[in-house]
Amino acid sequence: MRRILHLSDLHFGRTSPELEAPLLEVIHRLDPDLVVISGDFTQRARISQYEQAQAFVARIKAPVLGVPGNHDTPLDNLFMRFFKPFSRYKRYINRNLEPGFRDSEISVVGVNTVNRFAWQSGKFAERTVQRVCGSFEDASSRLRVAVLHHPLEHGPEVDKRPMKGGGKALQALENCGVDVVLSGHLHTASTAPFTAAPGLLCVQAGTGLSTRLRGELNTFNMLEVSAERVEVTTWAARWPEGDAPVFEATDTFVHRRQSHGADLIDRPGHRFQPAQHLETEPREAHQR
Repeated sequence: MRRILHLSDLHFGRTSPELEAPLLEVIHRLDPDLVVISGDFTQRARISQYEQAQAFVARIKAPVLGVPGNHDTPLDNLFMRFFKPFSRYKRYINRNLEPGFRDSEISVVGVNTVNRFAWQSGKFAERTVQRVCGSFEDASSRLRVAVLHHPLEHGPEVDKRPMKGGGKALQALENCGVDVVLSGHLHTASTAPFTAAPGLLCVQAGTGLSTRLRGELNTFNMLEVSAERVEVTTWAARWPEGDAPVFEATDTFVHRRQSHGADLIDRPGHRFQPAQHLETEPREAHQR
């Protein structure tokens, strides 16, 4: 059994500061085997914002795998955006823009989908598809997880432009046996099989800390992985009257790995049991 905690769109520089301590507390309490952050650590890629993001990541005890989002590259500084878009990300978060994590049960591959020439929409290049699929060639029975900022598929309610190359990438990832895609960008939480690739599970995280809410609460996802299924529980920030905010479990989505079936069940307050020892790769984010 493995557990992956999925955060996204923290947007330091435009956060609710009172949520930071409760979020770190629940991460510590859930004790995940891996924390994934699928982009947008900052609001405008400024040094002060990266310093805040770095300090937050340093307080997470579990291994952290992150990928950049479009907000992690400068929008207004065109020289940096086109010629050094990831210099601050590499300095404060990780020199590796596409890190990986593997143990005996899961294989996780990070994908950088940021497109400096189309700041918001992103891209998934063919050579990137080949690299990702190649990374999973020897994954055997491990759960195969791809992490990217931009979603591979948009619902009819989404008014943003879809990612360049996303459709082809989705088909390729399904063909090479990827099980789960973790993404962000939209600030809305959802879990369901892809419409165009029903054997592949799409796990979309909302924003963990940002005030840029799109009709939803601040959320993150917790994935509990076994040989038979992937169980995804969404945790949302609640504001008890007269008390400090807390994160609580809301609903759980169960995806059966063998049959590619899925069921949605409501299970508030679901608790996760500690996992056994992991063989992990060095954690770049804490090697300053």
